Amino acid sequence: MTMDTGGDEHPGDGQDDILMLTVKEAARRLGLGRTLVYQLISSGELESVTVGRLRRVPAECLAEYVATLRGARSSGTVDGSSAA
Repeated sequence: MTMDTGGDEHPGDGQDDILMLTVKEAARRLGLGRTLVYQLISSGELESVTVGRLRRVPAECLAEYVATLRGARSSGTVDGSSAA
């Protein structure tokens, strides 16, 4: 019988199978600060859900957010302004 020891020993390390992340975990994966991630959530740029009183970011939403940034950059717009 194999025991899963990946619990809380190293949160966020090698736990790509977690479906919903805390804001802190999402920030760590994105390489951003926690406050900025809360701003992205508030503005609607990064999707999040509430579970009871908890705020969680679905893991697939991180990839969607990055894809949106890459799409904006490849189309010549960043933050809604056109590149000159």
